[in-house]
Amino acid sequence: MGKFDGKVVLITGGARGQGRSHALRFAREGADVAFCDIADQIDTVPYGMAKESDLAETIKQVEDLDRRCVGVRADVRDRDQVDGFVQQAVSELGRVDFLLANAGIFSFGTVAEMSDTTWRDMIDVNLTGVFHAIRAVLPLMIEQNYGRIVATSSMAGKAGFGNIGHYVATKWGVIGLVKSVAMEVAANGITVNAVCPTTVDTDMIQNPAAYKLFLPDAGEVTREEAATSFQALNRIPVPWVEAVDISNAMAFLCSDEARYITGETIAVAAGQNTANAG
Repeated sequence: MGKFDGKVVLITGGARGQGRSHALRFAREGADVAFCDIADQIDTVPYGMAKESDLAETIKQVEDLDRRCVGVRADVRDRDQVDGFVQQAVSELGRVDFLLANAGIFSFGTVAEMSDTTWRDMIDVNLTGVFHAIRAVLPLMIEQNYGRIVATSSMAGKAGFGNIGHYVATKWGVIGLVKSVAMEVAANGITVNAVCPTTVDTDMIQNPAAYKLFLPDAGEVTREEAATSFQALNRIPVPWVEAVDISNAMAFLCSDEARYITGETIAVAAGQNTANAG
């Protein structure tokens, strides 16, 4: 028996990376899975985003674990699309117990130089997208007097970082949103928390644009060369954690073991958090 038998988890940004890892982690614990993903490119994002083939692969891998899976294309920037995703999940799977607000993008530029579109895309995906997802599930969770919501923030939500001020702003915003919603629904059997990872070994980090952020004066940078710079962020001598490490924290926060944890942030940060008072 799994700890999530009979439960349903909803995940935004589930076609690959951390989102796919979360889907598989929860499926292995017995949960049925619904996820959405834009499965398309946003012009201001400097790396290749998920495709429809990635969405199909996540569905296959969940179903290979003998769990039901609903995977749909939806853009978290669009309230109607998020509401439609949640309605379809409930229609096909019968309920919603957990929300993992995971969808996010990463791009670069100084505040002085970035375009309005770059700023807007970041805010709309990383912060407004979390708001849309939370708002879509709250009426259901309030009605059933039970729910677990976990949003993906970042260690960048606890400090400032140059050249990614728009990203940092969204991740600070996610923490503030989580703490506020936790207060609003504490009497309704709903907990609301955030996970703050250091860098994670996914396509969002493993790309030339991200490498250039850390090695701006270098030419073509290999993964091995980038690892040295990324490792400098963390006290535990690793350049990045694995997606499953974030999934494990998500699973804990949705479990009965964490039933009295709400309005909290958990750093999965390989010690990067030791340098910060937050």
